[in-house]
Amino acid sequence: MRRFPFLPKPALLFAAGAAAIAVFYACSRTATNTSDVLAGNAASKVYVAPGTYDEYYAFLSGGYNGQVMAYGLPSGRLLKLIGVFSQNPETGWGYSEETRPMLQTTYGLVPWDDTHHTELSQTAGVPDGRWLFVNGNNTPRVARIDLKTFETTEILQIPNAGGGHASPFTTPDTKYIISATRFSVPVPNADVPIPSYKQNFKGTLSFITADQPGRMDIAFQVMMPGFNYDLGHAGKDVSDGWFFFTMYNTEQAYEKLELNASQKDKDFIAAVNYRQAEQCVAQGKAKATSSDYFHNVLDEKTRMARSERRTSVKMLDPRDCPGLVYFLPTPKSPHGVDIDPSGEYIVAGGKLATVIPVHSFSRMQKAIADKQFESDVDGIPVLKYASTIGGEVQKPGLGPLHTEFDGKGNAYTSMFISSEVVKWKLGTWEVLDRMPVYYSVGHIMIPGGDSKKPWGKYLLAMNKITKDRYLPTGPELAQSAQLIDISGDKMKMLLDFPTLGEPHYAQAIPADLVTRTSMKFHKLSENRNPDITASEAAGGIRREGKKVHVNMVAIRSHFAPDNLEGVQLGDTVLFHVTNIEQDWDIVHGFGVMGATNSGIVIPPGETRTIKWIPSMVGVFPFYCTDFCSALHQEMQGYIRVSPAGSNVALSANVSAKAATQVERMKQVPRASSAPR
Repeated sequence: MRRFPFLPKPALLFAAGAAAIAVFYACSRTATNTSDVLAGNAASKVYVAPGTYDEYYAFLSGGYNGQVMAYGLPSGRLLKLIGVFSQNPETGWGYSEETRPMLQTTYGLVPWDDTHHTELSQTAGVPDGRWLFVNGNNTPRVARIDLKTFETTEILQIPNAGGGHASPFTTPDTKYIISATRFSVPVPNADVPIPSYKQNFKGTLSFITADQPGRMDIAFQVMMPGFNYDLGHAGKDVSDGWFFFTMYNTEQAYEKLELNASQKDKDFIAAVNYRQAEQCVAQGKAKATSSDYFHNVLDEKTRMARSERRTSVKMLDPRDCPGLVYFLPTPKSPHGVDIDPSGEYIVAGGKLATVIPVHSFSRMQKAIADKQFESDVDGIPVLKYASTIGGEVQKPGLGPLHTEFDGKGNAYTSMFISSEVVKWKLGTWEVLDRMPVYYSVGHIMIPGGDSKKPWGKYLLAMNKITKDRYLPTGPELAQSAQLIDISGDKMKMLLDFPTLGEPHYAQAIPADLVTRTSMKFHKLSENRNPDITASEAAGGIRREGKKVHVNMVAIRSHFAPDNLEGVQLGDTVLFHVTNIEQDWDIVHGFGVMGATNSGIVIPPGETRTIKWIPSMVGVFPFYCTDFCSALHQEMQGYIRVSPAGSNVALSANVSAKAATQVERMKQVPRASSAPR
């Protein structure tokens, strides 16, 4: 064996890991070869016939594209790209005047982020299909997506944080979602020497009210030592009322973390008693701390976003609230902290650990009662490892990351370095099965697999480092996911399908829990947008100084008005377009020549506004960008731009064609709008 005599222990670990990766790459090309898949009936298990629906919705975070992707399972069909933290030119999300305020932060408009974890709302510990939450890691934010519309309706910025990684995991009743800082920073942020890390850098855990749409806020924050916080999960049943967070860099290194943050044999899981925190807040033990953050909400009636700047949070110091936080020593650089459906077992995924450690909640409670402490950190008791550990899964593979549960007493852990999913049994800790997956798996997902009621039929494995699963696309290959059948004793590979961005995490839910409340169109009668144009007769054009407002309707297959004159160079034109259709999936688009921002898509019953600043004199066409009928190509108009100071009168005419369109459309047979 080749030796590395001059390398410190962490470097040796990485060298061993790299060697394992290299060996596994060679093996995995064989292990996941298509012959294994085609030998069975995998194709029939993922085939969803034309005109029929998938069994599950799966929501994958888009990683560095800042979006969420909705897929159907088991087919792997991409259903929708949902705009969240990043502008989306396909729909005009983040470009239209109604949606731009959703991206407002204390840093200004931030039209990008790095989404990591999706989380479904829960009732009594079971996903309920109301909302999907997702975090922004770069500029710490959390967002609510309303699953009636598959649209982002609320975004809350997280203050006193340097990266919102451990986020936005929910309590069983969705009372709170949480967000923990990835990077500790000075709190409040200040100009301090970076080598003063141990003295000045802190971590924060944020508990965010989430059960009232439009009212998300920081209920309280907990000031923690200056570690790096990674993931979190709520307790359930016997551990209800507790929240668990993983952390690394308990060495509090601030340079060369690859080596210096892996010196200790054990880091920690933080066990936070948030019921105790609520009591301490109620007793006035939290300090009002000056903080600066934005809350953005898309109003349900006006369909317009509003932003509110907030300036304070309630901050709890564990030293002022005994019993709030305990540390569970956990090997080594733990990533996942996952709670089994009973709430008893707390499973860690130590990236450099040789075992999968499983803490016992009941043993943890006894250890607290018996004061089985080995030390404390900033007033937080550190429990003895032997007093809380319920068991260890021996020889699970290399690089355990994240665990999900099937509801049948089994757990599944992704192994990053050895590129496999390992099935093991809760309580006996025996390894039952292992499935090679491709090229460094990251998170895995079982529908409901982090809840009290997993639907344990499929497992989705998402790549971290993708390779040649599909036709090459240059230096950046397609990201992807693999679907595995876990309905039997042995795992069976079913399907590869490509994803967008790096799919960090996913959640899935039976489709009927979402479709039962799915909205078909916005009621025009309930549209409270102040720029609504409810009928063709209400359309027109008006000037406010250098701003020109165009009120316009879109209906199959024309705009009204469709010819505009009197705009001058130097004006800013605001097209307020209302789709007055009241039918499912009759969506219109709007684009104008020379627009430097985007077009927009307008769902039926909604008003959207796009800003256009003409840069030259002339006549410019606008048109519908979303195919809407046989006469879609005819859905167009012109805007004339004259020199500044021109005497061309402001006018908006409705063409004879548009004026007769309503009568003509009555003669056109209409297809059924039924979905099946």
